[in-house]
Amino acid sequence: MSGEIRDVDDETFDEFLEENEQAVVDFWATWCGPCKMVEPTIKELAEDYRGKISFAKVNVEKNSNIANRYGIQSIPAFLFIKNGEIVDQAKGALPRDEFEDKFKDVFEI
Repeated sequence: MSGEIRDVDDETFDEFLEENEQAVVDFWATWCGPCKMVEPTIKELAEDYRGKISFAKVNVEKNSNIANRYGIQSIPAFLFIKNGEIVDQAKGALPRDEFEDKFKDVFEI
C-alpha cells in the first residue's frame, strides 16, 4: 500500500488481512464524532508509515458481520494486526503519540 487507507467490508476484510503483514483496522461510522476527530491522525499515520503498516477502515453501519466477529461495541475502535492475528486493540480518538507507542510495542518498524 502507498499510504492509502483501504475501505474494507465483510467480503474483503479477510483478503486485506492476508495481503498485509502489519495492519491497523479502524472501525467507524458516519455519525460518530470521535471517529471524525481521529480521521486526520489516521491519514497522517498511513502516510508516515507507508510500506511498514497498512491501514483499513470498516464502516460498522454497513459491515456488522466484521464488527460482531471482533466484538466491536463502541467506536472508534482499532485493531492492530500482525500476520493475521490481533496483537492489540484500542478504543476512542487516541492522540498520535499513543498510536505510535502501540506501533513500537506490536510491530516491527
